[in-house]
Formats: sequence, structure tokens, C-alpha cells
Amino acid sequence: MPTLSGKSALVTGGSRGIGAAIAKRLAKDGADVAVTYSSSPERAQQVADQIVKDGGKALAIKADAADQAAVRAAVEQASKAFGKIDILVNNAGVLALGPIANYPVEDFERALSVNVRSVFTAIQESLRHMPDGGRIITIGSVNSERMPFVGGSVYALTKGAVASFTKGLARDLGERKITVNNIQPGPVDTEANPASGPFAETMLGLLAMKRYGRGDEIAALTAYLAGPEAGYITGASLLIDGGFAA
Repeated sequence: MPTLSGKSALVTGGSRGIGAAIAKRLAKDGADVAVTYSSSPERAQQVADQIVKDGGKALAIKADAADQAAVRAAVEQASKAFGKIDILVNNAGVLALGPIANYPVEDFERALSVNVRSVFTAIQESLRHMPDGGRIITIGSVNSERMPFVGGSVYALTKGAVASFTKGLARDLGERKITVNNIQPGPVDTEANPASGPFAETMLGLLAMKRYGRGDEIAALTAYLAGPEAGYITGASLLIDGGFAA
């Protein structure tokens, strides 16, 4: 029997890239999966349709992670569709680089809303529908530990906040046997950050393994943390970065 059979999952920002890979992997392992999207309905529906085609159950929900009311509504919709939320994956995120001296306030506020507030909101709302023994997983970033280039301070701030939040939540939810973990990828080959893109040469020079990661590798770690064998891992920030922070 698949390891996640009978479980239901919500993956924010699941229409493409890492989020889509995670949604498909959780479904492959037996979970019913809802994905949220902000501006790519066709892509999100393609992810859901592929899961259904492969024999699973899936749902695509429009919800901009910067809109906290929309995040709450998405959690409610997913819980109604599946009856519960066993696994929450906070994957939605934004990256806006720039020197701190003139960093636009509106970019700062959006980074906080998407990378931090939406994580808080999705977790708080999901806990109303999550049985004991559930799983909360956030896709953070290696940049919470290492920021080797100029202009990434705000991004590092938001990902550092998620890492600290993870530790506190592990204490808050330990009695319910709900694990809370933070996955910290390094450069991953996606449309937003392709391995052949303009920053690839610089990124490769910072990697011990001299290659970008793949979405399926992040998805595999997510699936492990969501599964029964990871029940004793909580409050952890786990690097999957090809040696970026080594």
C-alpha cells in the first residue's frame, strides 16, 4: 500500500516548478492533493488532471498567497473536499532582490505577506482540520543560512523567519504529534531559475556538486517528511543544496 494512502495534502504554489513536483509525488505516494495557484489556472489544472489521470484525487484552488483571506478560504475548500488536511506544504514564495538602501517598501511588504504571513495563516487555519500526527512542511531556502551575493537581504530575512518559526511550532504542536519541518533547497532547475539561465555560471561556482538540483529531489525529501518513517523528525531545517552552504 502506498505510504500516504488515506492522507490528504494541501500544497501552496503548486502549479509549477517545485510545488508541482511535490504535488505529483505526494499523489504518487497515495495522498489526495489540493494545489493553490495565483495566476496560472491552466498550469494548476494540468497538475490536477495529471494526478487524476494517474488514479488519484486532486483539486486546483485559486489563492494568491499575498491575500491572507484567500489563503484561509483555500484551506477551508481543501478540507471540505477531502474531509481533513493531514499534510500541509507551504511552498508558495517570492524572490525580489535589490540593495537595501532603496528597496521598495511595496516589495518588502509582498515578500513578508507571501513568504511569512501566508505560512502563518495556512498553518493556523490548517490546524483546525488536521488530525493529530499530521505533517507541516515549509519550503524555505538555503539563503536563510548563506547569502553570498548582494541584494538578497530581504529574501534571507523572510527565509530566516520561517526557519525560526519552525522550531517554535515544533514545541507548540509536539503534544499533538504533529511534526513541523523546513526544507531549505539550494539552486533548483525551474522556469524561474533555469540551470541554463543568466545566473547559472555564478551559482554553479558556489555549489560543491557543480549542478542544479531537480524538483523531483525536493519532492522526494518532502514525501519522506510527510510519511510515517519521519515521525521523529520535527523542528528541523534540512538542507538539500548540493553543498551550497558547505
